[in-house]
Amino acid sequence: MKERPRHPFIPPPRQDTVRRELTVLLREENLTVRELSGLVGIPEKEVLEHLEHLRTALHGRLDMTPPRCLECGFSFQKRERLKKPGRCPVCHSGRIIDPSFTIG
Repeated sequence: MKERPRHPFIPPPRQDTVRRELTVLLREENLTVRELSGLVGIPEKEVLEHLEHLRTALHGRLDMTPPRCLECGFSFQKRERLKKPGRCPVCHSGRIIDPSFTIG
């Protein structure tokens, strides 16, 4: 069996920086981390890191629609972390709507 030669991953050329692209997208509409990941073409973990930086750089103008449990309706209003929680503290369900972000 013949192996194919491996080539290094070459990212597509960008017009702007990733953070600038995220900023433009978040000024237009309310998006989740998964949606941002697909639009910008980077992993969700990297999107979260960039959002943390943007939250600091924008001095609190990054607005988050909090995640909400689909089973009992619990809303994570006081949650500071940007990552989606694993389980609901009330009913322990894992069915949670992702938080979404926008720049206000």
